[in-house]
Order: sequence, then structure tokens, then C-alpha cells
Amino acid sequence: MRMGEGVEWGLHCCLTLAWLDDEPVPTARLAAQFDLPPAYLNKRLQALVRAEILTSTPGARGGFRLARPPAKITLMDVVAAIEGPEDAFRCAEIRQRGAGTGTPAGEFRKRCGIDVAMRRAELAWRRELASQTIADLMATAPPRAADRVRRWHSAD
Repeated sequence: MRMGEGVEWGLHCCLTLAWLDDEPVPTARLAAQFDLPPAYLNKRLQALVRAEILTSTPGARGGFRLARPPAKITLMDVVAAIEGPEDAFRCAEIRQRGAGTGTPAGEFRKRCGIDVAMRRAELAWRRELASQTIADLMATAPPRAADRVRRWHSAD
């Protein structure tokens, strides 16, 4: 399974915004912090706004901030907001095509074993991401990471 880089961007931005408490941060400032293209980062941040993970305040003193406490934002929330809620694997029942054409229908009553295995793996992955929050990331970050982020954002 491959996720777009927007997931990493979104998670790092959420972590940064959590460390900056309730201070709105402009896209340009977040983009500069991570050396990212502002226009593309803004698209990812807007997806997080639509998912009610972030709020956006327009204007010169505006920017983004978390819409809810870090302990209420799961990694799965961010992944789903950026990547969409669709399953990573979609069984197209190809076993019923080609050599499978004309096979008695009763042979396909049970779900495809590949579909079952892939779904089980994806559910485990989703459960794991849903069990971890931005607050968990804050707790496991290097000891001075929050201070470094705060200093960088206060040095305008």
C-alpha cells in the first residue's frame, strides 16, 4: 500500500499546530518549516479543514489551527482526510472471468480468499492508525522537538 506524501505533510502540520497551541499559522509559514510547495500544502490543509481536523482563519493574521484537541485527532482521521475513505484493495472478482467463465455460480458463493485476506489486513492497519492520536505523536517526539518548533515559528 502506498500513500501520497500529503499524509506525511498533514501529520507533521497537525503536530506543529498542536505544539503551537491555538496560534493560527499561515500556509506559507508551515510550508517554509518543511521546505514544501505552499500551493500543494494548502490543498492538503484544506482537505483537513473539510474533515474538521483543522480550522482556517482568513486574513493577514489568519492561518490554520487544530479544530479539536490533539487527543481527539487520530492518525486515521488524517489519512482518510488526505487519501479519501476508499478501501486500498478492491476485489474485481477476476476469478469469474477468463478461465472462470462458465463455472457454476455455486463455486463463487464464498467471498474470494484474496479479498478476505486483504480486507483483514486493511482493517488491522486502519485499527492501528485509529488507535494513535496526535497527542500520542507529541508524547513520543524527541525531547526538544516542541521547543524547536516554537522557537522557529516565533522567529519572524
